[in-house]
Amino acid sequence: MSRYVLALDQGTTSSRSMLFDHRGRVVASAQREFSQRFPAPGWVEHDADEIWATQSATIAEALARASATPADLAAIGITNQRETTVLWERASGRPVAPAIVWGLMHRRFLESFAGMSRPRDR
Repeated sequence: MSRYVLALDQGTTSSRSMLFDHRGRVVASAQREFSQRFPAPGWVEHDADEIWATQSATIAEALARASATPADLAAIGITNQRETTVLWERASGRPVAPAIVWGLMHRRFLESFAGMSRPRDR
């Protein structure tokens, strides 16, 4: 019987999973941080495999805390860090390079090569 909704929140510093019952109450949750890499001033990268590992671990942990299984899920909702990009290799499903966290410094770097004018920062 489907008893829960699983919410996945993949943020810029951690992965989180929360189980909600039919009344919207939190039944169980789990969170794990992942590494931040700074390859150049103003740049941030993430290990895509680490993101997947932490999100998967939080799912298992939240389900275990509620003594639930995937069969107990009515639905899964997902939110993620929309400013991050990962390039995956189609055949293997593996990331080609670290995930790039889009930020002001990345934009300025690319604009300098493209000769683009940048809008005023807000």
